[in-house]
Amino acid sequence: MGDGGRFYERPLAAVRRSAPAALRNREQIAKVLSEWLPEHGLVLEVASGTGEHATFFAERFPQLDWQPSDVDEGAVTSIGAWCAATVLPNIREPVRLDAVDRRWPISHADAVLSINMAHISPWASSIGLIDGGARLLDPGAPLILYGPWLKNEIPTAPSNVAFDEDLRARNPEWGLRNVEAFADLAEARGFMFEAFRQMPANNLMLLFRR
Repeated sequence: MGDGGRFYERPLAAVRRSAPAALRNREQIAKVLSEWLPEHGLVLEVASGTGEHATFFAERFPQLDWQPSDVDEGAVTSIGAWCAATVLPNIREPVRLDAVDRRWPISHADAVLSINMAHISPWASSIGLIDGGARLLDPGAPLILYGPWLKNEIPTAPSNVAFDEDLRARNPEWGLRNVEAFADLAEARGFMFEAFRQMPANNLMLLFRR
């Protein structure tokens, strides 16, 4: 089953949140990021959640600057607390960012990363992620996504079917997204779908380039 969802978070300290899934998947995600991220520059992470991924990746990739963000104020506070606890020189203060907004609080990035956002947000947020990436990224720069996506040639695991039903019961605007539908929208906005990687727990990582 896909391992992302804010409703799986648990408080760690007064303001820091913790997502068990982030601890399980971060090593595997980092291995793929080591192949897909640029050598230098700024990575904008959209929907950073607890902040655990942001601090882990900032430490793993010290040559990159990391800009965490989230739409939820509580998440932004948690990210800030994780950043303060780790004291890394290459991670910026978190910003509030709603993917559907036409104006983002950052005007340029060398890569955009979004983990476990698409299935727990309205489809409009996925469209906004593409539009925002198109505004921020230079030609050749990567847009990278991770989560429990549906892909036409990959049989959907029964656990992901159940997960999709559970998500839609929680919120009719949530649900697992189709890779090909997302890729069609991305292509229309100047992105090429370059690669995907099958990950543990029936997740996928997707690589688009501007």
